[in-house]
Amino acid sequence: MRYGLIGSSGRMGKEIIETFKGHDLVLEVSDTGIFRHGEPEIIIDFSNREALKTAIEMAYQFGAGIVTGTTALNQSDIADLRRLAERVPVVQSFNFSTGINLLRMILKEYSSLLEEFEAEIIEVHHSAKKDAPSGTAIMLKESVGRDLPIHSVRTGGIPGDHRVFFANEGEVIEISHRVISRKVFAIGALKAAMFCAERENGFYSYEEVVRWMQKR
Repeated sequence: MRYGLIGSSGRMGKEIIETFKGHDLVLEVSDTGIFRHGEPEIIIDFSNREALKTAIEMAYQFGAGIVTGTTALNQSDIADLRRLAERVPVVQSFNFSTGINLLRMILKEYSSLLEEFEAEIIEVHHSAKKDAPSGTAIMLKESVGRDLPIHSVRTGGIPGDHRVFFANEGEVIEISHRVISRKVFAIGALKAAMFCAERENGFYSYEEVVRWMQKR
């Protein structure tokens, strides 16, 4: 697979390059410029919102699918990705961890049984993370299916820690997920890229990638 990488010099970019060994990195976009060695089939973007426009432009230019895990996107950004998805496959998620997406499935399935419980989310990330609440916390809130408080903590070098609490007067249910290495996101990006390679167009979530992997 020939792939392009937005943010190749960043921490996540380096994890992706390591995880994608055996595939051809033919396009790199970093702070130092754009380096092209061929035409990519897939564009990988885990950089920042400011670089999304470049990623989309390159996807149009090369007719390449796109896998984007960039956070802090707004509705206009999502609309741009959906328009692109009419031409090429797009996988968009705020979290490419298999565990988080399984947690989302569990919440969608069982949260309706906990409507009488109060619910809150606590999310903890490294101190350099710019957006709060995290895109993942927002996804979890949507999976619960009701409005609930989100508490954000930014400290140290924590890759990602999310906890959903359900509580009443007599008991507490806590569902949690902790990332211990950014590598899980790079592995998720690789799975999503493989998923894209089998599709002509469409807008997909990482949850759909997880279901696809289970059927293989």
